[in-house]
Amino acid sequence: MPTDVERLLPSEEAGELLALTRELAAKELAPQVDEAEAAGEFPEAAYRLLGRSGLLALPFPEEHGGGAQPYEVYLQVVEEIAAAWPSVGVGMSVHTLTASVLATNAEPAQVERWLPQMLSGDWLGAYCLSEPQAGSDVSSIRTRAVREGDEYVVSGTKQWISNGSCADYYILFARTGDDPRRGLSAFVVPADTAGMSFGTPEKKMGLACDVTTQVLFDGARVPADQRIGEEGAGMKVALSALDAGRLGIAAVATGIAQAALAHAVAYAGEREQFGKPIGHLQGMQFLLADMAAAAERSRATYLHAARLKDAGRPFSRQASIAKLTATDAAMRVTTDAVQVLGGNGYTRDYPVERLFRDAKVTQIFEGTNQIQRMVIGRDLLR
Repeated sequence: MPTDVERLLPSEEAGELLALTRELAAKELAPQVDEAEAAGEFPEAAYRLLGRSGLLALPFPEEHGGGAQPYEVYLQVVEEIAAAWPSVGVGMSVHTLTASVLATNAEPAQVERWLPQMLSGDWLGAYCLSEPQAGSDVSSIRTRAVREGDEYVVSGTKQWISNGSCADYYILFARTGDDPRRGLSAFVVPADTAGMSFGTPEKKMGLACDVTTQVLFDGARVPADQRIGEEGAGMKVALSALDAGRLGIAAVATGIAQAALAHAVAYAGEREQFGKPIGHLQGMQFLLADMAAAAERSRATYLHAARLKDAGRPFSRQASIAKLTATDAAMRVTTDAVQVLGGNGYTRDYPVERLFRDAKVTQIFEGTNQIQRMVIGRDLLR
């Protein structure tokens, strides 16, 4: 992993935080990742540990139990976690996304009621936006919330929900009106709400410990005081949150690429052919150099976008560029890492095979990379 000397960190505290994260990842997360991923176990203990360590609270205000850290520091922590265990990095990013929706859009009383639980790790969140027919096209959401007195009655199906049946609460986006863009509303829905159920976990190519399920609402009654923001403001809430979420996935992808590079470099220094380590071959050095350049480009793009966000400046296009750059790089770097290890890289005895599988979905969720190109192009032409 890159050292703090190689990074430009904004404070001494940030350096100490990254050092703590690396130690926690190396001692607590990395030793269990292979066995847990093979079994597809939900890593509840890992999230509780992150909560107790304060790592789930980093970019939030101190008055609610947050760490008051810049977003650029939080993202580097996500990268370190993802380098050790990508599934947990994804879950951490999703949880922070849900908490940020509340912190940014809710009434003060709602923030006081729920945010401290979220930041402590007592509550783990899931983001209920996608549906079977509505992925990147948020305006196609069909899940409906009908007002009845002081409650909304919710019916519909959400698809591809990370933390799925394992979350403690859900940030739900449901249709409260017929207008495609102004008919959505956002809600906080605790997991014990009657009328909620869950599908069987998806059998995915990678990220097995990122338990992903359908979330089903069948006449679920949600009190009106659990709505976040004004009725009909859900589209704005969802799209603004996705910009930050894309940066989280960019950091996860960078962590995957950095981990694959580290394994490839170590292997190239040890594996001998023709009487010397394969890392002494110029062709191998060029391959490793391209992998390193891709990982560092990824980090540079997400840090640039995060610094714009921290400065209160627009960063939507830069978030899409970071997501596109980092996730394409993760796929390339993990593919090349398998090549460096040769036949060994194709087996499950070495981590690069798992990292290769984990990398693929980063090009798909939080908006496919084709959608990112549309966002970037439209912003350039606006």
